[in-house]
Amino acid sequence: MSEIKDPENTIILETTKGKAVVQLFPDVAPNHVARIKELAREKFYDGIVFHRVIDDFMAQTGDPTGTGMGGSDKPDLKAEFSNMSHERGTCSMARSQNPNSANSQFFICFSKSPWLDRQYSVWGQVVEGMEAIDELKRGEPVQDPDKIVTMRVAADLA
Repeated sequence: MSEIKDPENTIILETTKGKAVVQLFPDVAPNHVARIKELAREKFYDGIVFHRVIDDFMAQTGDPTGTGMGGSDKPDLKAEFSNMSHERGTCSMARSQNPNSANSQFFICFSKSPWLDRQYSVWGQVVEGMEAIDELKRGEPVQDPDKIVTMRVAADLA
């Protein structure tokens, strides 16, 4: 693993397929970054499956029910849409039709997805280990899905 420049704004995502490092964007989506860090620190994401993984699009996780319908017990977040593009490795919050319904679910883009731009709150970027995300089992829903083993703020691992 390369040197982490800002451990407080870096997530270490350990999956059943390997480790990924995510750089957080607190200047772009401060409330979403705060929520991701809060849930990571509560170990909320540990053991949660990647329930929706679509080739050449994205891998979605963060639902404790594994159905795509669940979230945390925290209130939903107001949208923090920005001019950040959805590129390979972009981490963004999933939501319902209501733009202010993001809670705990998020997705990681496999490829450029410009139709998502300014529609979903981008909160981070995979900067290392995208090959682990590429290896996740595909499906909607995924049969015998891969999981998040642990998700931690890098500062807490020092």
